[in-house]
Amino acid sequence: MRIRFLATAALAAVLATTAACGGTTNSGGQAPPSTAASSGVTGKLTVLAASSLTETFNQIGKDFQAANPGITVTFSYAASSALAQQVTSGAPADVFASASPATMKTVTDAGDAGGTAAVFVKNQLVIAVPKGNPKGVKALADLTEPGLKVALCATQVPCGAAAQKALTAAGVELTPVTLEQDVKAALSKVKLGEVDAALVYRTDARAASADVDGVEFPESAQAINDYPIVALKDAPNPSGAAAFVAFVQTEPEIKVLTDAGFQKP
Repeated sequence: MRIRFLATAALAAVLATTAACGGTTNSGGQAPPSTAASSGVTGKLTVLAASSLTETFNQIGKDFQAANPGITVTFSYAASSALAQQVTSGAPADVFASASPATMKTVTDAGDAGGTAAVFVKNQLVIAVPKGNPKGVKALADLTEPGLKVALCATQVPCGAAAQKALTAAGVELTPVTLEQDVKAALSKVKLGEVDAALVYRTDARAASADVDGVEFPESAQAINDYPIVALKDAPNPSGAAAFVAFVQTEPEIKVLTDAGFQKP
């Protein structure tokens, strides 16, 4: 998919766009429609989304285009912190989907949101290890074994902040061999055999299940990340942005997300 930057959106149009479809209000105060019916939007739409949403949003984008044949969706995936910086620096976009409330707050505090951000899913960490778990990793404490190489996300990005919370909850002090700028980069270190383990989201480990196993650990419950989404204030396509935010929260698209390992809010 092409990556392009546009601008921001007016989320109030969600109700006008989807009122005929009905729906229930979620924790973010937005009312998603009960069906994926066409909202009649057209033109181009750019969505900035956390890298952990890559596979699911690619599918949701196809679904949205199928429901709205007059629109073309492009995505830019990166660490949520980097995307938030782009928004507040004036890079044009229509929608921002973040992997943490903290990075969304950067955008809302700057006045760049077009409405109230809605949490649409949650995500949880696992320990990603090479297929078959050759080092026998079963818990966070095992990551401190001599000679075992671990990758983490940098602490300024959501997966890194969550990892630090989990390690603190477990009372584990860990020195990674590398700090990566997003979860996909950390996972790739495992897939390439450059590290023995990495703390990544459950969804990313599941998407790479041909190459890695995901080891669950109890402390991950202390570091579950909410994923908020918002239409941006100055979007070139405000009606499209509002429609996409509502579409992501419909039951068929939430199923796309939960099938990939995300949790409902």
